[in-house]
Amino acid sequence: MDGMSVLFSVVYWVVIGGFAIMAVYWLIGVRYIPHRRVGILEKLWSEKGSLGHGRIIALAGEAGYQARVLRGGLHIGYPFYMYSVHTVPLVTIAEGRIGYVYARDGHPLTASQTLGSIVECNGFQDPVAFLTNNGQRGRQRAILREGVYAINTALFVVITEQGIHAGPVSRQEREQCASWQQELDTARGFSPVLVGSAFYSQRSGDHAVQTDAAKLSPHDLIGIITVADGPTLDPGEFIAPQVGDGASGGHNYFQDPDTFLALGGRRGKQLQVLTDGTYFINRWFATVELQPKTLIPIGYVGVVISYYGSAGEDVTGPQFRYGVQVEAGRRGVWRDALPPGKYALNPYAIKVELVPTVNFVLRWITGQTEAHRYDEDLTSIPLITADGYEPLLPLSLVLHIDYEKAPRVVQRFGDVRRLITQTLDPILTAYFRDVAQASNMLDLLTSREEIQRRATEELGRRFQSFDINCVAVLIGRPETGPLKPGQEDPIDRLFDQLRQRRLAEEQKATFGKQQEAAVQQKLLNHAQAEAERQTQLTQTRVEIEIAGNRGAAQLAEAERLAKRDIALAEGRARATELEGQGEGAKIAQIGQAEANVSRQKVEAFTDPRLYALSIVSQQLAHSEQPLVPERVVLFSQGGDGKTPAETGLFQSIMQVLTTWQSIGGFEEKPKAPAAPKTPAGTEPEQETEIIRVN
Repeated sequence: MDGMSVLFSVVYWVVIGGFAIMAVYWLIGVRYIPHRRVGILEKLWSEKGSLGHGRIIALAGEAGYQARVLRGGLHIGYPFYMYSVHTVPLVTIAEGRIGYVYARDGHPLTASQTLGSIVECNGFQDPVAFLTNNGQRGRQRAILREGVYAINTALFVVITEQGIHAGPVSRQEREQCASWQQELDTARGFSPVLVGSAFYSQRSGDHAVQTDAAKLSPHDLIGIITVADGPTLDPGEFIAPQVGDGASGGHNYFQDPDTFLALGGRRGKQLQVLTDGTYFINRWFATVELQPKTLIPIGYVGVVISYYGSAGEDVTGPQFRYGVQVEAGRRGVWRDALPPGKYALNPYAIKVELVPTVNFVLRWITGQTEAHRYDEDLTSIPLITADGYEPLLPLSLVLHIDYEKAPRVVQRFGDVRRLITQTLDPILTAYFRDVAQASNMLDLLTSREEIQRRATEELGRRFQSFDINCVAVLIGRPETGPLKPGQEDPIDRLFDQLRQRRLAEEQKATFGKQQEAAVQQKLLNHAQAEAERQTQLTQTRVEIEIAGNRGAAQLAEAERLAKRDIALAEGRARATELEGQGEGAKIAQIGQAEANVSRQKVEAFTDPRLYALSIVSQQLAHSEQPLVPERVVLFSQGGDGKTPAETGLFQSIMQVLTTWQSIGGFEEKPKAPAAPKTPAGTEPEQETEIIRVN
């Protein structure tokens, strides 16, 4: 029982102490604010009364929402019976994002304003400075960059990408802020403006994703600024001129709205553009439209047509009555064209007409067009020839425009396409119709080169007055228009005739060539035969040379042998001579001896004649020739009375031959048997046959 009393007493005093502490806490106004939040004071009553007319934030302790806020921590002096503390989270702006501010109190905006002026208030964290420095209510020109801010959301409503930071405000105000948030999100207003970057941020659900810039435009981009605050433009103007000095204009490329307006900036589209870079621009103050840079490719110049600036003096003079050409910066066609390159030009203020400065082709051919598409409206030219043909003439025209005269061409015609359709097309069509009326269809087919040459000269002369150079006129094959079913194409029939004529001429030429080929074939065969026998010819030539060399060697050998034989002969002759001399001497000696013997014999016969007769008889006795001939041919006197002595030798021989032939020819008779020898010193008798030849 005593234990229960003690426990009851403890609980009693604890409860009493708690109530006492709560009473003290309530009486002295102790308040605790978490460090991730701020406290907005709402004074329930005040001896200073309520706020003045048109004010919702108290600066001097009046009843109502107080300007100053309670930061994180323990605060004393705010009793519950006098103050109501509304805790709200700190405002957080993510990195690379923008926060927009709407002020619920302050001075009203002027008639030319749509946004409140920028006031030094530590990024809207000093409400007292904002209100005392003539801060204006409504949407603000100043923006919040990345960071954490302790802002009195009873005075400032902050709109971020993640949500709306609003204190104790009405439902209508929250709905209005929600609509602003949706508009900013659609315009990607919570992201900085990226110009010339490879990527651009855009919303996809609740996450930011990156989109390739190539999907937006194939060219480099520039930013076109449209300002929604400040004085309006003067009557007749539609582009606000550039203000300030330097590239940024002194207002840091529209990132400092108050400076821009102080320098005389006007609302509307701005002449100045944003080039490559990142810009934190208040989308309530200015919107940004991304446009491609002006690209002037190689082979072109850009003729500038300016829609802004003051009126300039026409530099072409009074004799040129085709528009106004002015200096750069003036309104009109600029005198100097832009060379190839990339230019950050505002397309709303300046138009650039591309004029080709290299040779380009225009095709008057139905269904065909070049890449530049200047000739997409041109078709083949219908003609009527002198002999009644109605062909369609396809042709191509090669042109050149002097880059220095390009502004005059644009000044005169507006653009190249209008130059072609309104000037070149009618001139070219009329010229070739005149040519066709003075020519036969066959002339158009066979004299194309001459017609092209004359057309180039004549059209070139005409185009010179329009500052255009005609390089060449190229004519295609004339074609027939639509035919009726079963109708023969007259041009094809004419072509058939030409083909037959050309075929006959070609056959003549072919026959001539074949003849030449036959001659060449003959020469070729001869050459081939020589080539085939070349080995034999070469061998023969070699053998000839060998034979010649052998003959020369034999000749040399013969000469050598001859010289040797001559030497031998001379030696033998000398030896013979010497032998002869010796033999002669010997014979002489023998002769002398025989002479002596003969003399002795003669002396022995006492009479030389007897000695001689003795020798003759010895020779006749040993002779094999008979002393008496077997036949004696006598030639008697001829019929003409001549004797054989008077008859010619030839006739005598012929008579002998005739006679011998008649008697059996020249056959040799067999020899008679040898006669018996007679006694020594006697010869047998021999019968002599006498043949008389008459």
